[in-house]
Amino acid sequence: MTITATLIGAGGIGDSHLEAISRLEGIQASALADINLERAQNCADRFGLKAYTDYRAMIAEVKPDIAIIALPHFLHREVALYCLNQGCHLLLEKPMALSDEECSEIIELANSKGLIIFVGHTQQYLAQNLTAKALIREGRLGNLIMVNDNRHCSYFTPDRPAWFLDPAKSGGGIVANLGAHCIDKIQWLTDSRIVQAKAILSYEAEGYPDVEGSASMLLTTSQGVPCTVNLSGYKGVGSEETELVFTHGMIKILNHKSVWLSRDGVYQEVPSIESVNPMRLQFLDLLACIRDGRQPYCSGDYGRSVVRVIEAVYESDKRKQEVAVKS
Repeated sequence: MTITATLIGAGGIGDSHLEAISRLEGIQASALADINLERAQNCADRFGLKAYTDYRAMIAEVKPDIAIIALPHFLHREVALYCLNQGCHLLLEKPMALSDEECSEIIELANSKGLIIFVGHTQQYLAQNLTAKALIREGRLGNLIMVNDNRHCSYFTPDRPAWFLDPAKSGGGIVANLGAHCIDKIQWLTDSRIVQAKAILSYEAEGYPDVEGSASMLLTTSQGVPCTVNLSGYKGVGSEETELVFTHGMIKILNHKSVWLSRDGVYQEVPSIESVNPMRLQFLDLLACIRDGRQPYCSGDYGRSVVRVIEAVYESDKRKQEVAVKS
């Protein structure tokens, strides 16, 4: 049986979802919707789909098995609830929603209808991260004692959609967007949840006084491991590096590039698992979950855990003290 999917939001991420589906068996895209008719039609023409400007009309007419929601964050709740009420499983881009409350509302409806929520945390499918997790699971590095994650990029660029720089629509600045990747990466690599957060943010971007451009965070996992996360979106040299320190060695991940291992005080590069498009891997996981009738690792509960850490980071900066992450 072929699973059918529709896309809501024909931006760059949506295009990537359709490209992934086009290279898989067992799933077929049937239509897409975007409020911009020209953008919707251009995307639909590339993949041979029917274009809509009203997602409600599309869902009602096409009745897909999966609704892929690739929209600005402030629209996630409204669209997710509608699609669930129409009987669709969800592939919902990260962050899951703007708040813990919105996430909970989506989860409760999905549970009541026996539907699957799959949140698009692609860090879990990157070749370098998969390689690092395999090394961790070998257990030869001893106990994990700290994680240091650093990500720097130019965040305030002319090509960034305006809604990203409106906290009411995006949920915040660099923490809500890129920080979600860091939080997910740490939780997934360590098989834990972040339970405490202490953070200091800066608001120095010209023209955006309400959007944080950097964050320094001290996060504690449920296993008691301290994790530092440093994000910067101001002008500078871009980098994305994660270092995990164990009692018998270290792992360094240069995202999208390489993995390095040290057991004797010197880093040596290790071969990475073969790189596969992470969105294809997501869909393979989702198809298996639908077939087996189970929730994925990136479930609604997991997506909500990331949003709760984001909220705790903002609260910590506001209160100038460490805060507990809601559980």
